[in-house]
Amino acid sequence: MKSTSTSWLVAGTGALVSALGWRMLPKKTGAGILGFGLAQVALGLADRLRPQVRQ
Repeated sequence: MKSTSTSWLVAGTGALVSALGWRMLPKKTGAGILGFGLAQVALGLADRLRPQVRQ
C-alpha cells in the first residue's frame, strides 16, 4: 500500500471515530473518543506533509 493511501486511510478512520465520539458527547467517554479521533485525523494529515524518502 502506498504511503499516500495509508495517510488517507488513517485520516478517514479518524473522521469515523470522531463522528462516533460526537454522537456520544454528553458522556465523558464521548469526549475522549472524539479527541482520539481528531488526533488521528491530525496525524494522518501531517503524514501527508512529511517528505518522501526515495530508495
